[in-house]
Amino acid sequence: MNPNILRLAGMALADVLSNTGPADAKLGWFFKQNRELGTKDRAFVAESVYGVLRRKSFLVYVADGEDPRKLLVAWLLRVQGMSMRDLDEVLNKQQKEWAHAIKAKNSDDISKAMQADLPEWLWDRLVEQYGEEQALTIARSMHQPASLDLRVNLVKASREDVVSKFASENTEIALTPYSPQGIRMAQKMTISRHVLFTDGKIEVQDEGSQLLAQLVAPKRGEMIADFCAGAGGKSLAIGALMRNTGRIYAFDVSEKRLQNLGARLKRSGLSNLHSQLITSEQDPKLKRLNGKFDRVLVDAPCSGLGTLRRNPDLKWRQMPQDIIELRAKQTAILNRASKLVKGGGRLIYATCSLLQDENEDIAEAFLAEHPDYALVKANEILAQQQIALDTGKYLKLLPHVHQTDGFFAAVFEKAKVAVVNEDAAKQSVVVKEAAGQIESKDTVDVNT
Repeated sequence: MNPNILRLAGMALADVLSNTGPADAKLGWFFKQNRELGTKDRAFVAESVYGVLRRKSFLVYVADGEDPRKLLVAWLLRVQGMSMRDLDEVLNKQQKEWAHAIKAKNSDDISKAMQADLPEWLWDRLVEQYGEEQALTIARSMHQPASLDLRVNLVKASREDVVSKFASENTEIALTPYSPQGIRMAQKMTISRHVLFTDGKIEVQDEGSQLLAQLVAPKRGEMIADFCAGAGGKSLAIGALMRNTGRIYAFDVSEKRLQNLGARLKRSGLSNLHSQLITSEQDPKLKRLNGKFDRVLVDAPCSGLGTLRRNPDLKWRQMPQDIIELRAKQTAILNRASKLVKGGGRLIYATCSLLQDENEDIAEAFLAEHPDYALVKANEILAQQQIALDTGKYLKLLPHVHQTDGFFAAVFEKAKVAVVNEDAAKQSVVVKEAAGQIESKDTVDVNT
């Protein structure tokens, strides 16, 4: 670290804090404007920006304001644990004055929300759901960066093959505790240039996301829909589980995201995956597919508050009104996707949110409004696949417990015979008698 790189980190942080939009997009733009930065300098800038975002509430308090330069100094001193001696040749005279004040600021009596580094409204939601102690534990677990998880592409390699390759390179790795295809890197590395990645034998994918694919539990030869596919990580995982058989439709409203899927699909070696751009969940082209799918995955648009280890800016950008709007969107998408499922098929609803508003509430409302669907317990589905993970009837993953992003999923199964709506309890039917083909237009009570 030197004064210039600290200055550039301050510039990047100022841009992220003062503009709307995702932090990763802002950082990407910043690095394009500063191509002279080497790998280590880019890493320091990114780590600094994300470090401040993770602890912004606390840092604003000890820095007495939101000046990005002060926040950066506060992060180095109060979070990274650097000393004044460590920074002696890096800070200028004014910055050293800030540093002394920051180090002297007492933080013993800060609020629980500030300790959690969450906005008040979000802290209150988590306390309501989990209780104060667990809410604080969850929040603090997301102050740490996420691990680098990889999924082995079973179409091209086995986990044993991949482990052997990394071992031959003296790369420290561990097997993910739940996903049978997962590998966890002890240290982050540029995996995109590794031969295993370029050959399509591994993909970057959080273990929680891998488990969602397992929860779909696809069978060979089935017809599957990934209704909100994005860049297709789960679609690719499902395709590999099916050993390149059957047919998978990856639907999304973003052409750019589907284009990103194209490059990943080419590496994967899969031929059973087909991307399809749609205008919305009500796109007319979906009508011909009603009742055709064995499995439909709805990884719904959500607040993303389970991914704060990777996207800490989300907690400062999301507002209570956003959750209300997302609930309406999630309900609409789930209702439309349910029409695609054939009798006896399954519908899987998932989010990367920690909030009951987006999770249990949506699942329970769906079941109440759709008597032709029944809940299938997530722990039973995983047990059938010999995955030793039991979070009850729903899949509920938490960073401090499972070392994954926060995920929720519910599985619904559609009845093979449609349930008649009670509002249509009495209706006129035509009864044809086998002998005389005599038509009787009597009103029949269908409940008898």
